[in-house]
Amino acid sequence: MASIRALITEPFHRFIHNDFHETVAKMTLVDRLLFLIIHFIDKLGIWHRLPVFLGLIYLAIRRHLHEEYNLFNVGRSPVGVRFNPMDYPYRTADGKYNDPFNEGAGSEGTFFGRNVLPVDQKKEQFNMIAASWIQFMIHDWIDHLEDTKQIELTAPREVANQCPLKSFKFYKTKEVPTDFYEIKEGGLNIRTPWWDGSAIYGSNAERLQKVRTLKDGKLKIDSNNDLLLHDQDGTPVSGDVRNGWAGISTLQALFIKEHNAVCDTLKKEYRDLDDEELYHRARLVTSAVIAKVHTIDWTVELLKTDTLRAAMRTNWYGLLGKKFKDTFGHVGGAILGGLVGLKKPNNHGVPYSLTEEFVSVYRMHSLLPEHLDLRDISVTPGPNKSPPLIEKYDLLILKHQN
Repeated sequence: MASIRALITEPFHRFIHNDFHETVAKMTLVDRLLFLIIHFIDKLGIWHRLPVFLGLIYLAIRRHLHEEYNLFNVGRSPVGVRFNPMDYPYRTADGKYNDPFNEGAGSEGTFFGRNVLPVDQKKEQFNMIAASWIQFMIHDWIDHLEDTKQIELTAPREVANQCPLKSFKFYKTKEVPTDFYEIKEGGLNIRTPWWDGSAIYGSNAERLQKVRTLKDGKLKIDSNNDLLLHDQDGTPVSGDVRNGWAGISTLQALFIKEHNAVCDTLKKEYRDLDDEELYHRARLVTSAVIAKVHTIDWTVELLKTDTLRAAMRTNWYGLLGKKFKDTFGHVGGAILGGLVGLKKPNNHGVPYSLTEEFVSVYRMHSLLPEHLDLRDISVTPGPNKSPPLIEKYDLLILKHQN
């Protein structure tokens, strides 16, 4: 049987890179054929130029292959007690009770998953730079638990002579034993990886209590200027304030105001709701708004292809489209009705998590401008189409320490 399997596999190896041989060997015959199609299109670099319908087929096949062969659980699969979703019709502070079949999945302190098995990286990697929104999302999704001991990197003498920064101290990601034979160590996520708005609500009950007013379901914000409040130490009062700067804190303030506006609307329509009920319902609404903005607005504008736009809208609304879903609700499975509104989760055989590979894409260099320009948008732009400059602010004063 092994020789027959090897005979079938051999022709595939001639057309694909050596790095993929092991994974392809685990695939079914149908999936190998699908992989060849995807691999051929990728080598030509034409997927984003395909007609939209063919592009959607390409993305659907790629997603199928990733779901089948690129999701690895890290740590032992928890034997969770199944619960009734009706007992938790809201977002919990620590991210528990979102998956009816695994109450701990996606909670604070769970392992990052993997898309590929760990390998030693000896080559340099280039990290992506993104703007305030994706940093805001990172504050919602991911942050590795760090070791308590600092390590120091010192620049070689020939480099140090040309740079004012001679050495750099930081906390290394803590490697935690997984008690798992295939992936022996992993990183713990100290943020909740759900799309639950934890950038403004926090990832645990202690932080949540600091940001709530405990009146009418609302969150704390400075009523004088609609910006974040600061405590007596000068630290912003928000869900997650690590590595904060003006771009992130502005978005945090914006969605705190959104949450509070939802509370006002709910209280007006449902006068019997108390503080706790108003908070939970407003958080569900606000979290959904954040997820929707990222899915069908931010990502679409970032990548800017017709195929990607169709794919992201299909993720949200399904092939039946927005008008159908707005009229009749979620009908059919993920393809017809979209991923939003499915009756039960499908985590493809592993507990829900965000993966180390996903995180590596979103690691950011601090390549920010030296200053930010504050412009007057209330007047007519000048000949260069830019509103008049009011003042320049050094970026250092826009960053809050924590």
